[in-house]
Amino acid sequence: MNTTNDNLANPTTWQDTEGDFLNCTDVQVGLKTLYLPIMYSIIFMVGFPGNVIAICVYSFKMRPWKSSTIIMLNLALTDLLYLTSLPFLIHYYANGEHWIFGDFMCKFIRFGFHFNLYSSILFLTCFSALRYVVIVHPMKFFHIQRKRWTAVACAAIWVILLAAVSPINFLISSKEEQNRSLCLDLTSSENLGTIRWYIWLLTSLGFFLPLLTVTVCYVLIIYTLASGPHTRACYKLKARRLAIVLLVVFYACFLPFHIFRVARVELRLCPVSCHMEKQIHSAYIISRPLAALNTCCNLLLYVVIGGNFQRAILSLSRCKWNKYIQQTGSNNYMTKSEITLKL
Repeated sequence: MNTTNDNLANPTTWQDTEGDFLNCTDVQVGLKTLYLPIMYSIIFMVGFPGNVIAICVYSFKMRPWKSSTIIMLNLALTDLLYLTSLPFLIHYYANGEHWIFGDFMCKFIRFGFHFNLYSSILFLTCFSALRYVVIVHPMKFFHIQRKRWTAVACAAIWVILLAAVSPINFLISSKEEQNRSLCLDLTSSENLGTIRWYIWLLTSLGFFLPLLTVTVCYVLIIYTLASGPHTRACYKLKARRLAIVLLVVFYACFLPFHIFRVARVELRLCPVSCHMEKQIHSAYIISRPLAALNTCCNLLLYVVIGGNFQRAILSLSRCKWNKYIQQTGSNNYMTKSEITLKL
């Protein structure tokens, strides 16, 4: 009994290199080697081609560009940059957390996840604020709706994100353990004191403030459209769909990750029971692909935004189909000519 109590009083005796408890890793290992590779693979297979198509549509088919087009193009670009990093994570977790790509790539991949996460949050917040201005105050803030202001806002978001997420490169750590190279994520790295306040700063300013902004914007948008005497039903329906998609992304994708990330770090600093640590860490692992799932949910957002994107997709599909028909017809014609010459 005395030995057990002494061990419980000293949390460093029940943690391994990743901050897991020695007797509490079975569930986490299963989640990391099965759940994470499967989920990341699905997200990559859906999100990568989807975002490539979205970028092509916004770049070549959506003319003239509007303010919302500029924001959505930037959002698709950041999503695509993140999706290109997923094969590295899939390989890492499928091979029992053995990192073979070097320390630089470890930091770059972890940086890419957080950069995409908060770029998605900020670009979606910017889009929601633009929708609020256009619908609720169309004349009062008319100058803000110009494309140059949107371009300036998007450029500012890129600069702010680079400055805000860059400290991750110094906080992420890698280790050699049991003939394995570990690429630790932010919550499992060392220097927990600095990581703790940095995560709280990112969570409060980078997520909860935008979450409040988006929620208020869409509540006011729906109220304004519902109380407007001349508002057409199609606009009301579109506003509700946009609100549902955006709020689902924020509350279902982003919120669980931020809650369990904070809880994960706090539990590493406080001695708790094995059962509690196992539950929180498992929930945190489950929430990580949910945060990455926004790269797929954003594809639905592009479709819901308006008919222009849908018409551009149909136009692109018709062009490819007509080209295929022309090539097939040409091949058939050549075949018949060759047969005639041979006869």
